[in-house]
Amino acid sequence: MRSALAPGVWFLRAFSRDSWFRGFILLLTFFIYTCYHMSRKPISVVKSRLHQNCSELIKPINDSHSLNDTTWCDWAPFDKNNYKELLGAVDNAFLVAYAIGMFISGIFGERLPLRYYLSAGMLLSGLFTSLFGLGYFWNIHMLWYFVLIQICNGLVQTTGWPSVVTCVGNWFGKGKRGLIMGIWNSHTSVGNILGSLIAGIWVNEQWGLSFVVPGIITAAMGVITFLFLIEYPEDVDCTPPQHHTSDGLEENQHNPEDLGSGPYTNKESSLETPARCSKEPSAQPAAISFLGALRIPGVVEFSLCLLFAKLVSYTFLYWLPLYIFNVAHFNAKQAGDLSTLFDVGGIIDVPV
Repeated sequence: MRSALAPGVWFLRAFSRDSWFRGFILLLTFFIYTCYHMSRKPISVVKSRLHQNCSELIKPINDSHSLNDTTWCDWAPFDKNNYKELLGAVDNAFLVAYAIGMFISGIFGERLPLRYYLSAGMLLSGLFTSLFGLGYFWNIHMLWYFVLIQICNGLVQTTGWPSVVTCVGNWFGKGKRGLIMGIWNSHTSVGNILGSLIAGIWVNEQWGLSFVVPGIITAAMGVITFLFLIEYPEDVDCTPPQHHTSDGLEENQHNPEDLGSGPYTNKESSLETPARCSKEPSAQPAAISFLGALRIPGVVEFSLCLLFAKLVSYTFLYWLPLYIFNVAHFNAKQAGDLSTLFDVGGIIDVPV
């Protein structure tokens, strides 16, 4: 009779080499997209600093504005009465570019190495996020500069979502993807929280740092991505995930009859087969076209559901701190910190 395995052996079996690599990829992609959302959030916190009630502030002694100037503390061109429209134009520049770029990014993401694609996207995202904040230090007051930066940032930010989803799909089978994606998808809320908290540190003083610091962190994460991201399990001799087929079997499941008849033969074959399969280069599936994706059952319906969900979430993402600032009369930092409660609720609800 076979003796029971020691607890330590069970632990090692549960956390095999494949599990460690999968856990690493899950954590790395989590941090990657956290940085993407972190770099989007500062604009919502800084809005209340670009246009505020200057009568409640003490004018500096060396200030060159006239005594009757009620907009001396605002940042031109957002110092006029149409500041809401201008701030909305800055937001729309990012979102329209993001929407258009997402069509293109999905095509490139399926045809280019994900490690290079993600690394370049994060480096450029960090660059354009920092350039927005450098407008403060360079004393730039032209609307076209901020709009142009947001357009460029919106385009390069589209490299994130298709790439991280593809990478996670390469490592995890469909059977476990629901629970894993539910927990993993909290990166958006975590990124929003970090972006608000980091931006709030400097928003009342040098608000340019509210963009520069997240930009540097995002660019640094791009370097880490280039050094450590593994696109396929086969690249490190790990067993590829088992995908369920229409007949209820799994793609990587072998016929028991092919493994031999003896018990020792079956045991040896079952141990050797994954190793052999993992080292053989697997044929990559052909990239799907845009019309082909639309024909997949449920894609249009889920897209419409996401449309209305994003309508609400992005309203809170870009305007909640300013709303709290104007209604509750908190300062910019307090409004940004309080707005994070919306994303705290998102973290709690996502795994469910």
